[in-house]
Amino acid sequence: MNNTDKYTKQFFPVKNPPRRWAEKTSIEKAPVWCSVDLRDGNQALTVPMNLEEKLQFFSLLVKIGFKEIEVGFPAASETEYAFLRALIERGLIPDDVTVQVLTQSRKHIIKRTFEALDGCKNAIVHLYNPTSLAQREQVFCKSKSEIKKTAVDGAKLFLDMAEKAGVEYRYEYSPESFTGTEPEYALEVCSAVLEVWKPAPERKAIINLPVTVELSSPHVYADQVEYMCGGLPYRESVVLSLHPHNDRGCAVADAELGLLAGAERVEGTLFGNGERTGNVDIVTLALNMFSQGVDPGLDFSNLPAVTELYERVTRMQVYDRQPYAGKLVFAAFSGSHQDAIAKGLKYREKKKTGKWTVPYLPIDPKDVGRVYDNDVIRINSQSGKGGIGYLLERNFGYVLPQLMREDVGYTVKGFSDEMHAELTAKQVLDAFTENYVNINEPFRLTDCSFTRSPERVCADLKLLIDGEERQISASGNGRLDAVSNAIKQSLGVKFSDLTYVEHALTKGSSSQAITYVSITLPDGRKVWGAGIHNDIMTSSINALFSAVNRSLKL
Repeated sequence: MNNTDKYTKQFFPVKNPPRRWAEKTSIEKAPVWCSVDLRDGNQALTVPMNLEEKLQFFSLLVKIGFKEIEVGFPAASETEYAFLRALIERGLIPDDVTVQVLTQSRKHIIKRTFEALDGCKNAIVHLYNPTSLAQREQVFCKSKSEIKKTAVDGAKLFLDMAEKAGVEYRYEYSPESFTGTEPEYALEVCSAVLEVWKPAPERKAIINLPVTVELSSPHVYADQVEYMCGGLPYRESVVLSLHPHNDRGCAVADAELGLLAGAERVEGTLFGNGERTGNVDIVTLALNMFSQGVDPGLDFSNLPAVTELYERVTRMQVYDRQPYAGKLVFAAFSGSHQDAIAKGLKYREKKKTGKWTVPYLPIDPKDVGRVYDNDVIRINSQSGKGGIGYLLERNFGYVLPQLMREDVGYTVKGFSDEMHAELTAKQVLDAFTENYVNINEPFRLTDCSFTRSPERVCADLKLLIDGEERQISASGNGRLDAVSNAIKQSLGVKFSDLTYVEHALTKGSSSQAITYVSITLPDGRKVWGAGIHNDIMTSSINALFSAVNRSLKL
């Protein structure tokens, strides 16, 4: 690409970082979660949510288990103000939930913010101002000392307004564009704010380190977070928070490494909605922890319902391949994947193991409200014998012999290829039934009787061939062998190596049996047929005629 020389690194790496976080292999404890859907997520919508939609979304967030929810920028507009007032006046904020409001470091805005909070029991007031080199030079044209003064003055205003209001809300400070700020300077500004607030263990302050724009790889952010963790005053009284955006597609990685580096709190949105490429996706982040055996403290056990409400009120769409939530993320179309999943599920059932290790499925889809029948094994022209066999067994009780699965697989895939579409479970069943089960053309069996001698069984068959009745007979070692001999001797059909497998159908009518029969033609080809009947012997004969009739059409 051209013009690469116009770009440069806009971040400031920590010098000689200790990288203690790199020695850790996993997150052991869920962070404090703060949803910013109703502020960051809402302001990024083409059509912002109305009041009732916001109230529905707030109720959803509470139900999921969020204990801290940023509800907006009440001084920014009448809609934002009215929403917060509605939450308070209608008594919709549970006692164990803290709402968070955002404000700039400007007196009249801070005053309006505290007015909006009147009557609220638990709140976090979130102060921010940009500190990055680019913002200082290009936007505000101010020195480091002037920018720090803005932050300190805002922190003092918080104390003044809170004293006048007679409340003890918690405080949060964000050096906006933290990742574009020199680490030493970011620490200096945050420390100055904390010296004003003087937090205590019983009333902790929050220092939030936003990846306002992703400028570096995640490990650089982790170094910056670790640096702040080690340098902040009042550390035991400070909750270190992360707020990653997704400009480089690394927001989840930023958050995970930031937590390893010592952060204790994450601000993000459901499904990553937010400005530009969005905020960190809390669904993905939480379920990543869940997949490692860590309780995220959020309930996504009915993820389809969460997705439905989100899509309805935001008018956004969750991408089909969105981790965990997308319609296709648990779907396997590939034959080898389907085979491995089917075998993995059977292994789990057989071994009675409590641990989830099924290939290609990082978590059990059932744990997030998905179902195997609709979500996991999906059939199209790319599918294989394992997946098709699994679907027929799980949905309809047909346990196809291993060798028959391949033959049926090719038939079903050909049907999908011809339709140029994914097949439903019923379409797979229809394809199997129409091509293999009780096939009665050109030879239709209308009646069959047996007589037994001490050593042989004689079969008398009545057939309908091209509209004409015909009777044939032969003897054999058993009933099916006698029928087989009658077909070979009287109908001129040559085959050998007749094999069959039968079982009772476990789904549908319990009185029915199914038999699978294979015959080998003179040229070595194997042909399969299936028969279903209430009588197991009749189902075997039907299966044999299905195989014979199919052989005449190949």
